Amino acid sequence: MRTIMATKTPHDSSFSFSRRYFHWKKKSEDEEEDDQGILNFSYSHFSEESSEKDDHEELRIPVIPAEIAVIPPKKHSLMSVSKLRSALTVFGKSHRSHRPVLGRRVMGTLFGYRRGHVHLAFQDEPKSPPAFLIELATPTSVLVREMASGLVRVALETEKKAEKKGLKLLEEPLWRTYCNGKKCGFAMKRECGGEEWKVLKALEAISMGAGVLPASDDGVGAEGELMYMRAKFERVAGSKDSEAFYMMNPDGSGGPELSIYLLRV
Repeated sequence: MRTIMATKTPHDSSFSFSRRYFHWKKKSEDEEEDDQGILNFSYSHFSEESSEKDDHEELRIPVIPAEIAVIPPKKHSLMSVSKLRSALTVFGKSHRSHRPVLGRRVMGTLFGYRRGHVHLAFQDEPKSPPAFLIELATPTSVLVREMASGLVRVALETEKKAEKKGLKLLEEPLWRTYCNGKKCGFAMKRECGGEEWKVLKALEAISMGAGVLPASDDGVGAEGELMYMRAKFERVAGSKDSEAFYMMNPDGSGGPELSIYLLRV
């Protein structure tokens, strides 16, 4: 009897190899369900073991004392600090640059209630905020009487101290006041608030003159009427410690009727 030899293919060889090492057999439906249950149980059991293992691993994380756990500074954090400092420097310069300044010719205003104290303000322009605003201890009535008698010289002196180095003369907070050689107490620097700005806005259209502002709806207050004198002044800066303001006459004749001197001694 002739034996017929079939040609073997690579698939047959691989199949015979797998059949040699693995016992393949057709499984019934019950066995497949059991195997599926075994697989599911193994997967769930493996998940529970892994989660418990992770929990144990989290509990075993060592705690490093604060004095030992020193984190070296990062380069980008140092760069952030330097950028912040440069931004603050630029902001400070821009803030200083927006401060009101005075030119050679300025607008000067003396105002105050009749039974109150005199305020002195210098503006670069009538619409600009005052670069110098102080309240003198001199009563308004006394200054009006002095100006009616003739020339008036007002000297303001402040002390030169080492801790105030770099402070501009117009930024000094406290001044000793002299009017025609007589001591008249002290003057203090003021911020331009709502009341002061209201007066300056009311006098905005006046370039030179003196008078009394109309009373408000409430009538004249306890301090009397609000008196003012307004004129243009020529500013002369002798040094960083001395400045002078001379009132300009509209006709250009005669000397200044009012002169104000700022000295740091």
